[in-house]
Amino acid sequence: MTLSVERNMYILLSDALADAVEKAAASTVSVVARPRLPSSGIAVTADLVLTADHAIEYEEDIRILLPDGSESKASLAGRDPGSDLALLHLDHPSLVPAEYFSEEARVGQLVLALGRPTSEGIQASQGVLSFIGGPIQTNRGSMLNRFYRSDAIPYPGFSGGPLVDSSARVIGINTTGFSSGVPIAIPAGFAWQVAESLHLHGRIRRGFLGIRSQPVEIPTAVQNLLGRTQASGLMLVNVEPGSPADRSGLMLGDIITGLNGSTIVDHDSLLQNLTGDVVGKAVSVEILRAGTKQVLTVTIREQR
Repeated sequence: MTLSVERNMYILLSDALADAVEKAAASTVSVVARPRLPSSGIAVTADLVLTADHAIEYEEDIRILLPDGSESKASLAGRDPGSDLALLHLDHPSLVPAEYFSEEARVGQLVLALGRPTSEGIQASQGVLSFIGGPIQTNRGSMLNRFYRSDAIPYPGFSGGPLVDSSARVIGINTTGFSSGVPIAIPAGFAWQVAESLHLHGRIRRGFLGIRSQPVEIPTAVQNLLGRTQASGLMLVNVEPGSPADRSGLMLGDIITGLNGSTIVDHDSLLQNLTGDVVGKAVSVEILRAGTKQVLTVTIREQR
């Protein structure tokens, strides 16, 4: 009796996963934008496809192989190398938008990696979400606050395709565009935000300060000046002439300890706070200079 119940449970689980693949496959496409193996993509609307930026090697004559076997031409709506995401616009709306999960997934949950790297049909692999990490600095110097790693195998051509849960909801976009090709998934909530910004503006805005810096230790006696416990900050080793930092009065040897009300302890925390939200705005920068605490105002420029 027990064996029969367990067998039925495995059958039900197997059927549920197959159903999830079938449902998600209806929104998963093949993206032909490079001379080698095509990549994959996921429909965010009837005429917009989100995919991996590193797989878009030419911006003209992009082709989309649809789930029904037909083909559509597409144009580049926008791309963001910093997050390794690109948005494509189809000539004719014909896609089934994917359902995505905007909240954070959970370590240990069952996941499925999907891809459509050829015209032969959907491909899938199954595993568990094994790790949630971040922030991580991208190859382009921006920050990805969260990323997922799973043991679902991302076969060649899976980049840009979805990582889905057992209900076929997209929880991430698979990519090998970070960390020397190590496969990760970009959380869906963030990916959909990027897609919206690319659709509206064609790019993602990021802040530029115009400095080079290195982490330094802040002695306990000096931390008392800050009124908080903060073991490190960023010492300026170069200030670009004419940059926002230069115009604000920042100097070599200054130690940045805060920006716009957030604590700055290393390069990662600085990049996390140089988002599009602060571009064009005058924000406070807290520094230690010659053993004293000072607060300057800097107008952040957009990174080009």
